[in-house]
Amino acid sequence: MSAEQNGVDYDVVIIGGGPAGAVAAAGLVREGRKVAVFEKETFPRFVIGESLLPSSNDILSRVGLYDAVADAKFLKKEGALFFMDGKIERFNFAETSAGGWDFAYQVPRADFDSVLINKAASMGADVTFGAAVTGVAFDDDTVTLTVRQGQVDRTVTGKWLIDCSGYGRALASNLDLDAPSTLPVREALFTHITGDRRPAGSDEGYIWIVVLPQGGWIWVIPFSDGRTSVGVVAEPSLFVSDTESDAQLLTRLLTQEPCLAERLGDMRFVMETRRIKGYSVGIKSLHGPRYLLTGNATEFLDPVFSSGVTLAMESAHRAQAMVNRALNGETVDFDAEYDAYVMRGVNCFRSYVTSWYTGELKSLFFNATKPEKIKRRVCSVLAGYVWDLNNPFAAQSGEALAATFATIADPRKGAVGG
Repeated sequence: MSAEQNGVDYDVVIIGGGPAGAVAAAGLVREGRKVAVFEKETFPRFVIGESLLPSSNDILSRVGLYDAVADAKFLKKEGALFFMDGKIERFNFAETSAGGWDFAYQVPRADFDSVLINKAASMGADVTFGAAVTGVAFDDDTVTLTVRQGQVDRTVTGKWLIDCSGYGRALASNLDLDAPSTLPVREALFTHITGDRRPAGSDEGYIWIVVLPQGGWIWVIPFSDGRTSVGVVAEPSLFVSDTESDAQLLTRLLTQEPCLAERLGDMRFVMETRRIKGYSVGIKSLHGPRYLLTGNATEFLDPVFSSGVTLAMESAHRAQAMVNRALNGETVDFDAEYDAYVMRGVNCFRSYVTSWYTGELKSLFFNATKPEKIKRRVCSVLAGYVWDLNNPFAAQSGEALAATFATIADPRKGAVGG
């Protein structure tokens, strides 16, 4: 039964027009659903999370958004380079155990998000910008949203609600779903620059992750328009300075490493420096009666492995599939088929984030004698294939990593077990 026949405005209402909202909307309109997306901001707008993973291309392809992204000519990202204590470790996405896509994209999110949501709108989604959801109510058959545009409030009804509000966490705040993160508080200081002396050829698109000796790490993410995103992530104490501005502090931290002093020696800031503190957050539940939460509206871990957009799009794709089945009258076990599925990917990335900051994962990355099989399996996770049940470093990430760490001998001997 269509939305109109059921006496509601839409089959599905979606809060948020970022990548998760666009994926959910595109997937549902391809199934013939009447969909509304309410986005409180006006696009294009700045947001962090600019380095994609190859698995994201799978999701974009499944919902009809990939061609629009490819046409936008974003810079291709074929892998990641990690730097620590003069050592370099390369992960090439063509060398994974999962197969799959061998590249992703480096994307200014203002442009990327606009491409996605505009394409979803052209496919038939009813997208409204500048529309903040200020209230949500549920009954047995419908969900009712209060939407504010300017100074005007209106009500919108639907059969299901998907929360793709990201950092806005619309439902989490309305329904008291926030939970403390299990990760320590960290801070990010970042900006965009020009004047980046990039490597030549396909290496241009690699993300650089540089470990700081005093703790924390640096990202370097190049874009196709000549700008580069640079930032530092560390414990908040690293960013305390009585004598430096944020721009001076960021410049000093970026250029203290020899590899970056060369690359960024001529950099010019083209955006005001920004800070984000205490960004990791948890959630009590991923679903409830007639609603599901996706992406950063559920849990956000850490930017080190660029997992945010991947988790957002994967969970949104899963959410729209579950909602579509429910609209078809099927019985859906949301605990097993949605929550458990999404959290399997979240917890896989959590294992890698945790072991990165304890130092164990860095020891593995920079161990010259690690078996190629292990590197390929880890590379599959770094490519976003965290739901690959054939890869123990994804399916049983905690156990697989712990067993591997246990085989690492004295780092000065450079031995690791097979």
